[in-house]
Amino acid sequence: MDPVLIGEILSGLMFFAIIGVLMLGFPVAFSLAGTALIFGLIGWWLGVYDPSNYGSLVGRYIGLMTNEVLVAVPLFIFMGVVLERSGIAERLLVTMGKLFGNVRGGLGFSVIIVGALLAASTGVVGATVVTMGLISLPAMLRSGYDPKLATGVICASGTLGQIIPPSTVLIFMGDMLSGINAQVQMSKGNFAPEPVSVGALFAGAIIPGLILVGLYMAWVAIKAVIDPESCPATPVPEAEKKDLAREVVVALVPPLLLIVAVLGSILAGIATPTEAASVGSVGALILAAFNRQLNFGILRQTVVSTASITSMVFIILFGAAVFSIVFRMMGGDNLVHEFLSNMPGGAIGATIIVMFIMFLLGFILDTFEIIFIVIPITAPVLLALGVDPIWLGVAVGVNLQTSFLTPPFGFSLFYLRGVAPASVTTGMIYRGVIPFVILQLVGLAVLFVFPQLITWLPSLIY
Repeated sequence: MDPVLIGEILSGLMFFAIIGVLMLGFPVAFSLAGTALIFGLIGWWLGVYDPSNYGSLVGRYIGLMTNEVLVAVPLFIFMGVVLERSGIAERLLVTMGKLFGNVRGGLGFSVIIVGALLAASTGVVGATVVTMGLISLPAMLRSGYDPKLATGVICASGTLGQIIPPSTVLIFMGDMLSGINAQVQMSKGNFAPEPVSVGALFAGAIIPGLILVGLYMAWVAIKAVIDPESCPATPVPEAEKKDLAREVVVALVPPLLLIVAVLGSILAGIATPTEAASVGSVGALILAAFNRQLNFGILRQTVVSTASITSMVFIILFGAAVFSIVFRMMGGDNLVHEFLSNMPGGAIGATIIVMFIMFLLGFILDTFEIIFIVIPITAPVLLALGVDPIWLGVAVGVNLQTSFLTPPFGFSLFYLRGVAPASVTTGMIYRGVIPFVILQLVGLAVLFVFPQLITWLPSLIY
């Protein structure tokens, strides 16, 4: 049999084998690396893979660990964990609840707005969902909200941190797409390609993030009209209205200042994402101290949590590097190129297929696992077909928000299940997120039809 064909068959089998191993519950990073090593040995035995290719892993790992852009990841995680413990989220939720209390569906609106603000100031999905689950869910249930609507709003709002900057997913996407785009452009003879910066991805994600916020609020408003009993109003006592304006200012100003300092400095070109993350981390510590929520115990918990999350993400990235090398060197990239290039509809058809595969993978894999596996394989083909790298990065981010919501392995569902009362069943949570998964797909469809919603702001700023 032709060695090239054998290599392509092995690379295809390896992809599906990894999905199967992950579904069995084995750790992601070791599943990626271990399965790739086994198939590499099989390929070596069959004469279609050279083990000396593993030597390039050393340079790749050193490059990842010394990459200045990726230093922003632990800094943004640190900032998010500090803010989660500073009481800002709790104050925002309580104040926004009072502000919209007289409106039917008001608590739902307040959760969505707070989710967007926390996404723009922390970007940590788990902390946001848990915080809103602890504070808002009991209040919504006491007010007579349908548990399915309440849990759906909380889970969906918490996932906004995946797309609204500063998003750690977009940081990794920017770093990956920058290198891939440079290689694709040079292969076409363009030796001075436009760089794909994290700042450009942040700018491109702002409008899509606001579109999702608008879609979520529109759904709550529709529910308030067609099923008013599912989201009743919660009138605020007259005695509490006197100081409401001051409470709103006090609750909103600190996170807004932090958002302006971090995101504004990146978009204005004043600071790189890493520098802005440093400023944000210091700002989060100042806010925590101002709220009297900063001490050695909290700082220790924050550092340990940051190290754990960062280590988890990077060890997955290291494992994915092993998979990528074996897959590519056995001819898997040629297989993917032929498959996507022959799709009807050209670049649009190929992009739809990749997005559909990512959506399906979101049912069983985490966002980082998907981008580390799929992007290195498919992005070179899509960019070669003419897909805009900024559009691709943001659209993938919107698509993979669903991985936090789709059962059975949606992490937002797990986070909320851990803090929800026993009266709220797992089935209620699962059914509650279905409309919001559909809304995210609607948002993605809008971005397909109007790609300028992503590309306009980066082209204007940069």
